[in-house]
Amino acid sequence: MTVYMRASEITRKPVVTLAGEDVGQVKDLVFDASTGGIRCFTLAGRGLLSGPLHRALLWENVHALGPHAVMVRDENALEEDDSAAGPGEEERAGVNVLGVAITTRGGAQLGTVTDAVVSTGRTPVVAGYEVETVEHRRVLMPVAGPVTVSGERVLVPDATAEHSAGDLGGFGTAVESLRDRLRHDPRKE
Repeated sequence: MTVYMRASEITRKPVVTLAGEDVGQVKDLVFDASTGGIRCFTLAGRGLLSGPLHRALLWENVHALGPHAVMVRDENALEEDDSAAGPGEEERAGVNVLGVAITTRGGAQLGTVTDAVVSTGRTPVVAGYEVETVEHRRVLMPVAGPVTVSGERVLVPDATAEHSAGDLGGFGTAVESLRDRLRHDPRKE
């Protein structure tokens, strides 16, 4: 079963070991620019006055991502520093998409990205975006097919404009509907 979560819901989640030890909290999600998957989390200490831990948690070391916490086997799952959050040798640095315009390939302005929607599971990926439309409504738009992301724009297939959801409960249907549409009518890419 696929579970969808907003990226903002994952930040500030506690990171705990299987033994129940609190080892930090998620500060940021770092996505792999080429796959859209979560590469790692950067971590902060727990508590009101604690700052960044300058440590990272690679996705491959996450035991489970639940509604209340991120679970790891033990503290050895954490990287000693946060260098894993930087781009690899053959990868360019990622971009922050919050506040960036989302546009169809045909030029229709859909709105501004306010959050990412993550499909959780073995390999979590960005499944869509929360968008504030030009009418100032917040909707969840799935992404499928060729998507181009830059620091200025998220460019999506034209069919994306026809598939959205008002909440996470209906988001899975919007994702499947968009994928089905693109499979049967590739001209809408």
